[in-house]
Amino acid sequence: MAVKRIAIVGAGLTGLTAAFRLHRQGHQVTLFERGTQPGGSVRTIRENGYLIEAGPNSLQYGAPELKAVMQELDLEPSLLTAGPAGKKRFIVRGGKFVPVPTGPGAFFGTSLFSFGTKVLIMAELLKRPRIRTTDISLAELIRSHFNQELVDYAVNPLIAGIYAGDPEKLSTKHAFPSLWQAERSHGSLLRGLMALAKEKKARGESGVSPIVSFPGGLQTLTDTLAARLPTGALRLNAAVETIIPGRSHRLVWKRDGQSASGEFDAVILAVPAAGLARLTFGTLGERPFALLDSVTQPPVSSLFLGYRRDQVTHPLDGFGGLVPAVERREVLGILFSSTLFPGRAPDGHVGLTIFSGGVRQPDNARLSTPALLQRIAPDLRDLVGVSGEPAYIRHSFWPQAIPQYNLGYERFLEPLVLSEKQHPGLFIGGNVRDGISLPDCVKSGTELARKAGECAVNL
Repeated sequence: MAVKRIAIVGAGLTGLTAAFRLHRQGHQVTLFERGTQPGGSVRTIRENGYLIEAGPNSLQYGAPELKAVMQELDLEPSLLTAGPAGKKRFIVRGGKFVPVPTGPGAFFGTSLFSFGTKVLIMAELLKRPRIRTTDISLAELIRSHFNQELVDYAVNPLIAGIYAGDPEKLSTKHAFPSLWQAERSHGSLLRGLMALAKEKKARGESGVSPIVSFPGGLQTLTDTLAARLPTGALRLNAAVETIIPGRSHRLVWKRDGQSASGEFDAVILAVPAAGLARLTFGTLGERPFALLDSVTQPPVSSLFLGYRRDQVTHPLDGFGGLVPAVERREVLGILFSSTLFPGRAPDGHVGLTIFSGGVRQPDNARLSTPALLQRIAPDLRDLVGVSGEPAYIRHSFWPQAIPQYNLGYERFLEPLVLSEKQHPGLFIGGNVRDGISLPDCVKSGTELARKAGECAVNL
């Protein structure tokens, strides 16, 4: 196989995975990252005996692409699996954390949902297939199968935890394609999801993906991927500004204030929406992805707080809890970080990760650390029984956190598809297109590498 030069723009998890795969195939890869470190939103910090995840806090370990990468990196032996408490989750109702039911007995006994909603959930299994001609919001889909209570106390907090978004705006077709397909094929969302679980099991995928991390945090994965690339392949502080397509693609970038350029047989773009919007194409400086500047990406603040154990009355016996909008709180959710994995807090202390902002309350995310602490203090007191000042504080602010796959999102995908058709050897992926979770990013990077590798072979 002839060795081809392949450029990858963006050294988040998608770009790192693509670079690792292509290097393993024998191609010459150059990975450009405008920031000072690889990994994108995956950031782990160790300080004062605490381990803080500034971005994603854990990883669902079930996707075959993720498992393949872990095995090739020899990282599986070092995986930490969340303990039994990690399966217990809470949602706020009536100002208190209420456990999410995990089995039939708990479901019928829970105070989270009314008797009428429980009956509707059981009756939904009898729904017939329905082919919709137009996309609808996730909230409208759930209302049409169940009722508003389930939207308020299940879907709304779930979306706060995944997207920091609003289910009234999120597209079912783009944000939750499995639900879209379940309704079309089975009618019942519940039956469709059960069938999907059976299909995964038949393929050898585990039914329930365990929650995992590493003793050194999630950055272990991105650091290991970066370390497996050849010397000089990763270029930090290198902002790609222009792509001039052709039989070979010329990239123009700026690194440490100096302009440079180079030619490549294929180019992978694995940057967020704002990064795509900035790129110019050709000698006339056209911006084919300028529309992506309009993708909603709300700000989110992640506040890690360390307390002495006796300062928190809640047993912290679970993964954490999410907050529905109807409860009118200032936080989106609270993770019990030191419960989920060992080594997250010093002996005699606990660590909590609080999320605030998102689509629901973007101004909260932009507050200074003291102002945000003051804003959320009543929630910490009421929900987990916090008293006194935290022993440790780490505030991480993400001005553009998670792309919202809202209704009409296809208009942002159209220029990506068109550019790939117009410019053979150009491939675009990542969280702007292929899903927002870490397993989604690994899957996207794997697929981008496959496409670029096949293209390079045929050049």
